[in-house]
Amino acid sequence: MFKKLLGMFSNDLAIDLGTANTLVLVKGEGIVINEPSVVAIQFDKQGHQRILAVGQEAKEMVGKTPGNIRAIRPMKDGVIADFEVTEMMIRYFIEKAHKRKSFFSPRIIISVPYGLTQVERRAVKDSAEHAGARYVYLIEEPMAAAIGAGLPVKDPNGNLVVDIGGGTTEIGVTSLGGLVLSKSIRVAGDKIDQAIVDYIKRNFNLLIGDRVAEELKIKIGTAVPLEEELTTVVRGRDQIEGCLTSIDITSEHIRSAMKDSLEEIADALVAVLEEMPPELAGDIVENGIVLSGGGALIRGLDKYLSDIIKLPVYVAEEPLLAVAKGTGKALDEIDLLQQTAYED
Repeated sequence: MFKKLLGMFSNDLAIDLGTANTLVLVKGEGIVINEPSVVAIQFDKQGHQRILAVGQEAKEMVGKTPGNIRAIRPMKDGVIADFEVTEMMIRYFIEKAHKRKSFFSPRIIISVPYGLTQVERRAVKDSAEHAGARYVYLIEEPMAAAIGAGLPVKDPNGNLVVDIGGGTTEIGVTSLGGLVLSKSIRVAGDKIDQAIVDYIKRNFNLLIGDRVAEELKIKIGTAVPLEEELTTVVRGRDQIEGCLTSIDITSEHIRSAMKDSLEEIADALVAVLEEMPPELAGDIVENGIVLSGGGALIRGLDKYLSDIIKLPVYVAEEPLLAVAKGTGKALDEIDLLQQTAYED
């Protein structure tokens, strides 16, 4: 009876605490928050700080704030870079997700990159607990992505998922409800964006910000040549003349900028395939590989990887939501949660 009452008065949450975006699901309701992992902090003359904005509103302030306001991304490469601000952000999202006040603090399951150290895992759990969670589970992102992509992770068959997020690319082979093989590299959306910034600076003497680079990646980025290359106008500051100017950039330029990062992701995938247990190799050949995460939306990335590994590669349905949906499903299914969640 007590457990039933607890369920009535406590909205358990699933959180995809990403480097670029944070998604929050409420048990029984689905995704209620999908916002950038950015916090704008205002400082007074005494050095005290307060939250000015969180999420999309804070992201719009990046690079535009006066001296007493800082727009901070507290997650870097999939891990907490600023403990205090991360706690503020999680608390804000918990309060926003709860439309009514609960008599009990929520249980929370949070997806984390594969291969985090115990110290990094503890930091994630502590942030959520200090923000008001009653109990915190952790689930590794490759498993969450596989569940969210609809792969039969409980079956005795091998399935391979590649989740390309903001801070990390997670590669995982699942079977019988667990991760048989996994690899995490800190090459993903953020590093690709920085590569675009560097390429345009080096080749066109034009200074642009990360937000513009991300927009270019989304708008005209492609992993393979197109029959008709895309073109767009980019505005920035000429680093030689110092004046504001605009240039035409093509998808071929962006492809060149992304080349090294995509090769690193492909190399990591090849490394996992080379370590594949023979019993599961046949399953992967038959089932193919599923892409998820924001990076999966780069044009032609499935074909690019397929050409390298000589296996079919598919993009998951709603790849941006795969990790969040998988984390939420693990929360809904207690038996699955117990198999996949890590506890200290």
